[in-house]
Amino acid sequence: MISVVIPAYNAERTLPAALRALSAQIEQWPQPVEVIVVDDGSQDGTAALARSLGALTIEQVNQGPAAARNQGVAAAQGDIVLFTDSDCEPAPGWLAAMAAAFADPEVIGAKGTYLTRQTGLVPRFVQIEYEDRYDRMRGQASIDFVDTYSAGYRRAIFLENSGFDTIFATASVEDQEFSFRLAQKGYRLVFVPQAQVYHTHDRVLAEYIRRKFYIGYYKALLTRWLPERLLRDSHTPQVLKVQMALVTLTLAALPLALLWSPALWGAAGLALAFLLTALPFTLKALRKDWPVGLATPVMLAVRALTLAAGFGAGRIHFRGEVQGARLPVLSGWQRAGKRLLDIAGAAIGLAISLVPMALIAIAIKLDSRGPVFFSQTRVGENGRLFRVVKFRSMVDNAEARRHEVVDLDALAEPAYKIRDDPRVTRVGRWLRRFSLDELPQFINVLTGDMSLVGPRPEETDLVARYNDWQRRRLAVKPGMTGPMQINGRGDLALAARVALEVEYIEHYSLWHDVIILLKTLPAVVRGKGSY
Repeated sequence: MISVVIPAYNAERTLPAALRALSAQIEQWPQPVEVIVVDDGSQDGTAALARSLGALTIEQVNQGPAAARNQGVAAAQGDIVLFTDSDCEPAPGWLAAMAAAFADPEVIGAKGTYLTRQTGLVPRFVQIEYEDRYDRMRGQASIDFVDTYSAGYRRAIFLENSGFDTIFATASVEDQEFSFRLAQKGYRLVFVPQAQVYHTHDRVLAEYIRRKFYIGYYKALLTRWLPERLLRDSHTPQVLKVQMALVTLTLAALPLALLWSPALWGAAGLALAFLLTALPFTLKALRKDWPVGLATPVMLAVRALTLAAGFGAGRIHFRGEVQGARLPVLSGWQRAGKRLLDIAGAAIGLAISLVPMALIAIAIKLDSRGPVFFSQTRVGENGRLFRVVKFRSMVDNAEARRHEVVDLDALAEPAYKIRDDPRVTRVGRWLRRFSLDELPQFINVLTGDMSLVGPRPEETDLVARYNDWQRRRLAVKPGMTGPMQINGRGDLALAARVALEVEYIEHYSLWHDVIILLKTLPAVVRGKGSY
């Protein structure tokens, strides 16, 4: 069964179109589908209307769309839960497109797209703005940003991760925050451009400004928990952050120009820089809709200024302790300090290792046929895939022969270490004993795929079998060494290893990294669990 959840507040005018559009698709759908409307304390006839149109209707006091959606999922019977909004009208094929995304068992969440029938200048600009972001997401194998106007999740994973955070009391970034939380655990979320819904966008500039202000306002809270999202996500153009800074600096320079005339030239330069950053989007808008294109530079300036104002207001409002707020995995300062340690340590380590690495390469070539280096896809921070580089310690066709020594489907837990693995070469056994096969990973550290210290980088086939708790280890970059390596290495059961790694993440400090680095060499010399 599929469940469709629609939060509704004073939606008597727009809800009928949404329910009728869904009903037309459900009639053609071969499997059971239930539609759940959660009335979020409406003061009109929304609840009665929803019942009259055949939807399972739940009423709650006004708590916001996050709480309403959570109520709907709690009552849902479907394994897959789809979301749309009461002011959206699913286009023909929406249900089929969303359901098709979940035919892949690895897909946990999916995001669709907006359409509009509006003819006003502001809603046409909003539509082109969304289409620009959809262009950014097309072609990405996985995303980390899901809006709930056209979205879906596997119900079990949704509930296991506590759903949307109700600290976001209004429609703002509650859907982003939830998808970021899932992406942090490496769950696969996908973009489904065919899953389209018609929407009534902001009709006038005042509505647009208000919406953008509150997005910026609550984004300030979200990025306290997830500071890495200040840098990037799969939906937000990087240029937007530059434009927010340029507009803010331009306005700050104008009053200064009254006291110091050179500041006027500075403001003019900043304004010109903004126009240059706006040029690609403006040209795209001109090709799609030339009247909107002409208004685009002004609209982009309004967008940047409003988001910046909202973000600034949010930073002030949410400073200090916030009831219900969470701590980030790593703060911005911790991330910066860890990266500096990685760069310095990896550069020094690589320089010291160059001569030993050359000798190891010769030994590998003399010992067995095949390349010196072994490269394999591993799962990194937030589930991102990367190619780990190691000295080859096994025979050349070792991966093809893995089925000879282990059956992944028969494992009691998604982890394995094989004593006396017949695929390991003579030189490889010696390399593994002293962890010398991992020296090339200094390159992975320098490129930013790994850290000097962190959880072990794991194979994709094993991560695919992780439960939700085990996925918590994917919240940071994998490390060349880490709590596992100094506490028994291959002798540890997966539960013990993950417990150590989760504790490392939850109580992270740069000093802890230094201690682990200092303990690594004695652990390597002892050789416990090195096979």
